[in-house]
Amino acid sequence: QRQEFGSRDTAHHPSPVQYPGGAAAPRERMASNGVSGKRKRSDRATAPSAVGEDDKSGGGAYMDGMGNEFSTEALPGAIPAFGNNPQKCAYNLYAEQLSGTAFTKPRHCNQRSWLYRIRPSVIHSPFTSCSAGKVVSDWNDPSAAVVDPNQMRWNPMPIPDAATGESVDFLDGLVTMCGHGDPMGKEGCAIHMYTCNASMGDKCFTNSDGDMLIVPQVGTLDITTEFGKIMLAPHEICVIQRGVRFNVGIPDAAAPATRGYVFELYQGHLQLPDLGPIGANGLANARDFLYPCAAFEDRDCEYTVINKFGGKVSLHASSRTVCPP
Repeated sequence: QRQEFGSRDTAHHPSPVQYPGGAAAPRERMASNGVSGKRKRSDRATAPSAVGEDDKSGGGAYMDGMGNEFSTEALPGAIPAFGNNPQKCAYNLYAEQLSGTAFTKPRHCNQRSWLYRIRPSVIHSPFTSCSAGKVVSDWNDPSAAVVDPNQMRWNPMPIPDAATGESVDFLDGLVTMCGHGDPMGKEGCAIHMYTCNASMGDKCFTNSDGDMLIVPQVGTLDITTEFGKIMLAPHEICVIQRGVRFNVGIPDAAAPATRGYVFELYQGHLQLPDLGPIGANGLANARDFLYPCAAFEDRDCEYTVINKFGGKVSLHASSRTVCPP
């Protein structure tokens, strides 16, 4: 439902992630209020001309550096040369700011991004309640959550079988395993698992309750966000920050089975771990995280936006789509 020709990310995005290894640690991708992650250094986008070019793994171009300030545009001149919100934007676009923190936060912890859209994101029909499926957020509801002191282990979730006509997208295959706290009080977290064998199609999801850390175990995900596209494979991680709309596709029709984990953080944002006693070169490096370059689509269709807010799920439909969603 939202589309960009360009974006200016002037935020310090301490969007997460700690990985357990050293030089051989898994690659990471992150979608924050500007989307980031990590890949091989040779796959970096080094100039605006790289926008839209495909790299070896089939994804788009990326910019690297956790907490950096980025400007990226899909069409030349889409981003204003001066200021952020001119009276008239290039290409008749609409300027919008997406805030990751209160706008009064000090500079070193202020998170915000300017996006230049074909249509304003506020143009949509009213949201209406819908089923949350197997996603749980209310840990005080005895019918949904059970407190049990026993040790527990979980077998891998079965992957949908396309041969039997079973078609499950990322949202339909999302199942909550455990959690604590309260998304309305912005305290706590939830752990989910997902399986899917179908793309979301003309539908996107936005989580207003917290950041989502996606860890694929089997299969590759093609994630389209408001900031660009991310190709996410096993041994990589991706963070979609609170409030960012995204769509998950299955890029490999010959091997559509996917499965993985999702960690949802209600409080604050995921961030890089501090250094301290382990020294200056330990844990994750800021340069290992990538932000995708700007991308867009402009087409007419019936498009559905699904939102999770306060643990409740609602949706609205629009007659015109703008992607990234």
